[in-house]
Amino acid sequence: MVLDFKTYKDKVTGCWAGKNIGGVLGAPFEGIRQYQPDVDFYTQDLSKGPPPNDDLDLQIVWLAAVERYGRNVNASILGDYWLSYIIPNWVEYGTGKANLRAGLEPPLTGLIDNTYKDSCGCFIRSEIWACLAPGLPQLAARYAYEDAIVDHQDEGMYGEVFCAALQSAAFTESDPVTLINIALSYIPENGAVARCVKKAVECYKAKTAFKETRKRIHNEAPGTFGIQGIRLSEIKKEGNEGLEIGKPGFDAPENIGFTIAGWLYGEGDFGKAICLANACGEDTDCSCATLGALLGIIAGASKLPEKWTKPLDDTIVTMCIDKTSRGVWVPDTATQLAERIIKTVPGFLGQDCCDILSPGGMTINCLSGKDLYCNTANDYLHLINGSGKSEELPVSELTALSPYIVRRGFPAFSVMVDYNNSVFFNSSEKRTIKVSVKNSNSMRQQQWARITLYAPPGIEILGGASTLKPLNNLYGFKAETEFTFSAASFSGAKLELIVDVSLEGRHSSGQVKVTLMKETVSLCNLIA
Repeated sequence: MVLDFKTYKDKVTGCWAGKNIGGVLGAPFEGIRQYQPDVDFYTQDLSKGPPPNDDLDLQIVWLAAVERYGRNVNASILGDYWLSYIIPNWVEYGTGKANLRAGLEPPLTGLIDNTYKDSCGCFIRSEIWACLAPGLPQLAARYAYEDAIVDHQDEGMYGEVFCAALQSAAFTESDPVTLINIALSYIPENGAVARCVKKAVECYKAKTAFKETRKRIHNEAPGTFGIQGIRLSEIKKEGNEGLEIGKPGFDAPENIGFTIAGWLYGEGDFGKAICLANACGEDTDCSCATLGALLGIIAGASKLPEKWTKPLDDTIVTMCIDKTSRGVWVPDTATQLAERIIKTVPGFLGQDCCDILSPGGMTINCLSGKDLYCNTANDYLHLINGSGKSEELPVSELTALSPYIVRRGFPAFSVMVDYNNSVFFNSSEKRTIKVSVKNSNSMRQQQWARITLYAPPGIEILGGASTLKPLNNLYGFKAETEFTFSAASFSGAKLELIVDVSLEGRHSSGQVKVTLMKETVSLCNLIA
């Protein structure tokens, strides 16, 4: 399917206008559990413009990274931008930053000591990837994964992948059930995000009353965002009877479920849909903003109700971006942001997907039908001739990887280092890491890969520090080895190892740093 320039521009602009509308509507009710069905419009005084919207402005930083690094942007680069330009230190944002400063790499940064890894702070960042890869959910979801693992993991990460796939596919498909099924194909089918989404669909099909639907979604995967300021002894006094109490930080699943419920029960009415999402309470600025963006993509800016657009006058206000470092240019309006994204798309998508010389302006070659669904690794026989086949992990398998696996890509090969379920070591036990090397997607030559582990004094590598492995170009082939070492003579609190991969007969090489913490040491004590 070909997406023409006029339609694409209208949908991108609609995305950010809708995002802004939903965020402003939901902001006053963020963190409130009470059911609030009587809110049918903005409740703030907007005479001096809209309030700041962190759900929107975080993505401006990601856009700046893409403008500089294009398709090469990854979790490591986004982590550097996060440390340099993002101000907040609350919950998962602060934990991700602390882990980055401690020397850990994504996805470890989103996992370690992160109580809020399953919360809402990354599914609110999905729109940038959908707009950069319209009608290409395979691509949008892949970059959403890179984004999410900087400061989230598990259900938090599934939430962003789901939303990015949903919103990307919405550039070419508008049927809610079809779009939901497409997005679900990218995440674990039995995960909490998937269950809450399915619960919303189930209740809508059964014509369950919306208030009861809200309760069923909540109890499917209870969150705690709406009780953060309420004493446990007072919760039942707040009109929350029948709502179970979940674990702290487990907030993304139900809030995405509320987003889907508002969409379905809104039945095509923009205002009704976002107000229903807001009625559910909890993280309302997130659920309403995400839904507003989705509806804006489907309808386009030209069809958004003036009732909702006029009070905001297209204006966006930021609160999370450090402007003192001069590394990020901040737009003043949703239209300016959309135009800047549009200018970035040709370089991001490349000539295979984007034709900038088309009559009438740029066109984008999008996917349609069954191609919008997630690929699987079982499309080809393992070890069959790899020519013409992508070695990239399908997104559904990428999201299922152990969060203790660090990935790094180089021009001629890619590397995965498996920490074996821990970032800790101790002096009394041997420690093992596993290294896997795969041939490049584009430079498919038969190679030999030398894999070497470099360690500081006091570390004894058992069984040898280097090995030479064949690296052929058959589908699914990996050159793999394990390194076992002893830290009995190492006295430091933080251990940094270097895995070096070099191809024989070529200059090609790449390094991955492995950072381990002594088991008795808190991460907080290492950042000084």
